[in-house]
This record gives sequence, structure tokens and C-alpha cells, in this order.
Amino acid sequence: MRTGMFALALGLLCLSFLPALPSVGWLLVLLFGGVACLCSRLWPLGCFLLGLCWACWSAQLALDDRLAARLDGRTLWVEGRVVGLPTSTAQGVRFELERPHSRRAELPRRLQLSWFDGPAIRAGEHWRIAVTLQRPAGLLNPHGPDREAQLLARRIGGTGTVKAGQLMHAQAPGWRGALRERLLKVDAQGQQAALVALVLGDGAGLAREQWQVLQATGTVHLLVISGQHIGLVAGLLYALVAGLARWGLWPRGWPWLPWACGLALAAALGYGWLAGAGVPVQRACLMLAVVLLWRLRFRQLGAMFPLLLALNLVLLVEPLAALLPGFWLSFAAVAILIYSFAARLGGWRPWQAWTRAQWVIAIGLLPVLLATGLPVSLSAPVANVLAVPWVSLAVLPLALLGTLLLPLAGIGEGLLWVAGGLLDMLFHLLGLMAGWRPVWMPPALPLLAWLLVCGGALLLLLPRGVPLRGLGGVMLLALWVQRASVPHGQVEFWQLDVGQGLAVLLRTQHHTLLYDAGPAKGEVDLGERVVLPTLRKLGVSHLDLMLISHAHADHAGGAAAIQRSLPVKRAMGGEALDDPQLQPCATGEQWTWDGVHFSLWRWVDGQSSNDRSCVLMVEAQGERMLLAGDMEAGAERAWLADTKAPRIDWLQAPHHGSRTSSTEPFIRATAPRGVLISRGRNNSFGHPHAEVVERYRRHGVAIHDTAAEGALRFVLGSQGDVEGVRRQRRFWREAAPVNCLTSGR
Repeated sequence: MRTGMFALALGLLCLSFLPALPSVGWLLVLLFGGVACLCSRLWPLGCFLLGLCWACWSAQLALDDRLAARLDGRTLWVEGRVVGLPTSTAQGVRFELERPHSRRAELPRRLQLSWFDGPAIRAGEHWRIAVTLQRPAGLLNPHGPDREAQLLARRIGGTGTVKAGQLMHAQAPGWRGALRERLLKVDAQGQQAALVALVLGDGAGLAREQWQVLQATGTVHLLVISGQHIGLVAGLLYALVAGLARWGLWPRGWPWLPWACGLALAAALGYGWLAGAGVPVQRACLMLAVVLLWRLRFRQLGAMFPLLLALNLVLLVEPLAALLPGFWLSFAAVAILIYSFAARLGGWRPWQAWTRAQWVIAIGLLPVLLATGLPVSLSAPVANVLAVPWVSLAVLPLALLGTLLLPLAGIGEGLLWVAGGLLDMLFHLLGLMAGWRPVWMPPALPLLAWLLVCGGALLLLLPRGVPLRGLGGVMLLALWVQRASVPHGQVEFWQLDVGQGLAVLLRTQHHTLLYDAGPAKGEVDLGERVVLPTLRKLGVSHLDLMLISHAHADHAGGAAAIQRSLPVKRAMGGEALDDPQLQPCATGEQWTWDGVHFSLWRWVDGQSSNDRSCVLMVEAQGERMLLAGDMEAGAERAWLADTKAPRIDWLQAPHHGSRTSSTEPFIRATAPRGVLISRGRNNSFGHPHAEVVERYRRHGVAIHDTAAEGALRFVLGSQGDVEGVRRQRRFWREAAPVNCLTSGR
């Protein structure tokens, strides 16, 4: 039985690693092959094939429900009902529309929309809105999160930005919306948003600083409703019934174990309903139901049996759940605890078991965090020893009890006031721990090094006295395996996918340069959210030079975040950025790093910020690259006049391919092999302009576009070609076009 369940789980999990889904014909072959194997001695193979067939069919249904390519970037009038709890942000409101319809096109079953500076929106309301629609997509960088996969896992078929709207049918906020409004009005010592996150599973109101503290201390799971919260509520009722039975206070005619399991499951389902019954909550409730059933009837099957059964049930209900990092973290955490605590000789005192559990989780989840590209909190074991019982045994019971007693004047508010005070104290302590040990973003590891880390973690979690256990600590040294350096005389080039902005990483054998730092607007700083994590994962520990082309926010916005978090030996810019350490870019300055030649140019007579961009020429073994910033026609003419040998091999498209740049004389004189365009999909500026795209094509220039291909990489001096991250095939990604723009205007 276990063999079949294990084979079925492997088949369901294989979906996450497929580069493409099989055709209908192959799905039928899988189906009939699986049925045939079930009727023979190859029944485990049959379980595997049927699991794979079911997962692929479910994924294909989700792909078929995505927004049609012809509607990408179009603005339509759409009607639909708001579902879930709309999220208010500093820029506006974000919400989901269920079963939207339009007279002009067929739409997916669910859309995720943003309305900047929009009105208050409540769940259940019916709206008619003008929406600029987009296919599910997101920024795609090396070893970074894949928003397209996350949207598919949530079965969101399209996104969009609301331009205008009309409320067709007003609606009361619903019981969850009304409860959220009520909780936000109570006096909780400034922690109303944290209480809403804890009670209703809605963490959108938490401040950015609070999220940073939770991430740095590895305690995000405490305020995002997870299996821990569901298990805690169920465990409290189970323990209450068991305690009453032990003390002789439980009715003798009622068997205590079935009642304890039933009440625990009822409490878990009630809390899950209160929290909105999202996919993580459904997964937790299902896992708990399996564990309680195992406790009631099937304990002889071992501790791993309920975990394996729950894994299969979760994936059968939603095969796409495996695309979410939370899925792997939750099941891995339970498996690690079972692996570490089951079948141990002797007993531990409660406090010993509790502290050991935190270290076990920290070590055991390390390979999972590395594989999913998530940061590692160095203070998590210490922080969780304090924070988990603080929230689980004090804050959460008071918050839930206070919420239930809100109709009783004064009682519910008083309990929530105490819970808020405890949360405020907790955030203060976690803030101190976050400053003591900041979050660590480890570089991406080669497969062999990652396997060594996995083996080392498993060895360290073995009981004391097991031979070779100490070898695990040695194997964990693979965490610091250095990536292969760039050959002497060559440059590794990365043009990161930062939407409508620019960030370029250049690495020689021993030096690192960042040209522009990505955009920032308001609280959205892609220098902090995208550029910095990507640099960390690529193994960049410092910058020898940060060169900011000019002062526009789409190029310079992320510079401050980079300087706060990375040592920067020298900073330089085409314009002042209110930074006393920023040196001016000087035409004619040259230097050589590891056999690679760099030179700067800037048009001092430029009348606009774009034309005063600091331009960088890089030459490696006879191959040239020009980083042009946002220079336009006037600066292009001046650069051609000042440059004796203007021919180059690779060109970063000036001003994102705008109509005022990439002039005919400039392209003819430079004659690049390829041009690299950094821009946002369906951007409001219309970059790159159709005339510019046609001009490049007319001259036989290969066009590479971050909006279509994700982050772009090549090695200057190797005579190689450009590769986009999107060419790493996954079934949910559209194939990256070759030298073609699919969404430009």
C-alpha cells in the first residue's frame, strides 16, 4: 500500500518539473498504460502513470483558462463580482473578480486586478469596469520567484489595471469583511492589522517594516495562517478532552478519543472557515483530518503513513499546489519532525523537545529554502523558541476568544487590547533579533553542492551515537562552494528583468560592476525587491563600482537600497542624486579589470537628463558592448562625433527603444549584432516604438527583450549569443521568441 501511495505521489509531483505538458494523445496513452499496469504486477508503475496523467490534465485545464494572447494589453469593459477580501495598498486597491464577462471577448474564470487611487471595494459587490488586461506574467530573473507559476497555481487566468469603473450592485461587506472592519476599529495598541492577519488570514495591512522583521527572524508563519495555527486550535480542544478524561471529569458513557478527535476537527474547520478557507488552510485541514483518523484507527501503520496519505489527497484535490513554495515547506517541516523524533530511545523533557524542534526545523528546511530560492533566517531557531509559544499559547487564544466575545460590550475589546499589547512586545523583541542576525540570502548552489547539503542535513538529524553523524557538518560546508569564476579577459553580462527600468550586472574574473539599479516608486523599490536578491543569489558580495547613468527613477531608484545592503567601493553617476559619495561621470575615464577594458562618455552639453546619461563602453577580446542609458538622438550624434571607431557588437537599447532614440545614423554606424531592450510589458510609454523595432530589423540586428525573454545573459569576449531565463522551459511559460517582440507597440 505504501509503495503504491509513494508511486502516486511521485507521479503527481512530476508535474512541477515538466518542460511541457503532453498532448491529448500522450495523455490517453498514459491513462490506458496506467490502467493496464494496475491490473498486473506493475501496479506501482500504474499508480505513477495515473498520478502523472491526472496532474497534467488538471494543469492543461488551468492553462486553457488563461487570457487569450490577442487580448493581452487591450482595454475592455468587464463586469463581475468581487470575491475574497480586497487589499488596500498605498497605491490603491487590489482585488479578484470571479466569473467576469465582456461583450467583446471570452474571459478567464478569475482575474486579479489593481485599481490605483481607486474607491473602497467590498467583497460581493458587482462592478462594471474598464480594465487593461494582461496575460499572467511577472518579472523573471535567475533563481528568483516565478509569479507566472504562482498565478497558475491559484488558477488566476489574467491580471489587469482598472482605468474606470461603475458600481452596479452594492453589497454589504459580508461577515468576514464586516469582522475585519470591526477588528480594525478596536484598540489593540496599534496592532490591529496583525490581529486581522492572525484571525482572518489577511496580512495585507501589515506594514512593510513588520514584514521585514518577520522575514529576518523566520517567523512569517506566525502571522500567516498555516498548519501550525490550525493544528494548535485543534490540539487545544483535543488536550482539553484528554485532560478531562484523565482527571475523571469526562462523562463515562462518552468514549473520550472519538470525541476528542471530532471536536478537534470541528475546531480546525471552524477556524479555517473564519480564515477564508484558502488553499493553505484547506491543505492544513485535510492534513489534520488524516492525522486524527490515523490517531483514531490506524496508529499501527506508523507515523509516516498519515503524511503520505495527506500528501496524495492534497495533490489529488489540487495538483498545481506543488508550484507554490509553501507546499514544499509545510510537508517538509512535518516530515523532518517525524524523521527526527520518531523511534528515538529514551525521552526528552518538554523544554528539551521544544528547543530541539526549532533546531531540527532550521537544519532540515535548509535544503528546501535553497531549492526554492527563499532567504535563510540565521536568528530563526532562537526567535521561534520564544515567538511560537508566545503567539500559540497567549496571543492566538486571546485573539480568537476576544473576536468571539466582541458582541459582549467591553469583554471582547479588552481581550483584543491585551492580545495587541503582547503582539507589540513581540514585534519589539523580534526587531532586536533581526538587527542581531539579519536575514541571509545564500547564493544559488550547483546541483552537486545542493545534494551534499541535503545529505549533510539528514546526517545531522540522526540520533546521537549514529556512526558518521558528524560528517553531516562537514558536508554542510558545501553551502560556501564558490561559483566558477569568469575567464580572464571576458565579462559575464546580466541585464536583469526589472520591468520599465534598467539594471545591468557586469562581472570580470575578480571585479563586479552594476550599471543602474532598477526603478523605485513610492513603497515599490525594485532595487530592494529584485536587484539586491538577484545579486545575492548570483554570489555578488560587494560592488567595485556602481554606475548610475542618470537621475531618473527607473534607473536610479534602487541605488539607495543597494548601497544600504552591499559594500560599494565606488559610486558614480551621470547626474547628482543627493548622494555626497556619488562621483561625477567624466568623459575619457578608462580602466582595465582582468584584461577587460572600460571607458566612459557623457555629453556635458546635453539639455535633458536623458542626454546627460553616462555611457559605458566595454571591450573584451575584441568584442564590444555599449551601455547607453537613456541617451536620445542629440546624444547619439554627439557620441558618434566623439568616437573614432563606433562599431560595436552588443547594444543596450538607448531609452528602452523610444522613438526619440536609436536613430538611423546611429544604428548604421554602430552596426550591432544584437540589441538588448529593457522594458515593462504593455508599458504606458509604448516602448519599444514600432518604427525603432523595424529599423533594427531592417539592419539585421537580433532583438532581445526582457519583457519577452526575462533576464538576459551572455559572456562578452566569448563570441557567444544571448540567452533569456525564459528559455529554461517550464510548462507554464510560453516559449521565448527568438529575435522577436511579442508585446511591443
